[in-house]
Amino acid sequence: MNDSRFEVVDCILKKYDNNKSYLIAVLQEIQNEYKYLPEELMEYVAEKLDVNLSKIFSVATFYENFSLVPKGKYIIKVCDGTACHVRKSIPILNSMRKELGLSDSKHTTDDMLFTLETVSCLGACGLAPVITINDKVYAKMTPDSTVEILRTLRSEGQ
Repeated sequence: MNDSRFEVVDCILKKYDNNKSYLIAVLQEIQNEYKYLPEELMEYVAEKLDVNLSKIFSVATFYENFSLVPKGKYIIKVCDGTACHVRKSIPILNSMRKELGLSDSKHTTDDMLFTLETVSCLGACGLAPVITINDKVYAKMTPDSTVEILRTLRSEGQ
């Protein structure tokens, strides 16, 4: 692993005075920087904060927002809460999977451009069906409109 990643973590740790009480905030910043929590960086944090690596893994796996696997540049969340589900969120999910070559078990494209996830609720029931892309809300989606967005992002992101 290159040294610049450790330097980034050192800056994050310094921001929190190398205080293990801020472990969650430290992990959040690392995740924001790399879009996941690389194992070698969690080991580094454990060493620097004098915390058991098992504790860091337990925190990282307890909170749904943390990821131990790399995610794409565009993180897409498809709501499948009640309001979105009855307004046909599953056909939207299926059209996105087809367009991106993803499945139930494969969530990120090989080019690391897209990660597709389903969530229980995005809190925008009146706008259903809803997706978010990097936390930007897209309302009243259809299978066709989502594919159009994906194609636009793909042309911009490459």
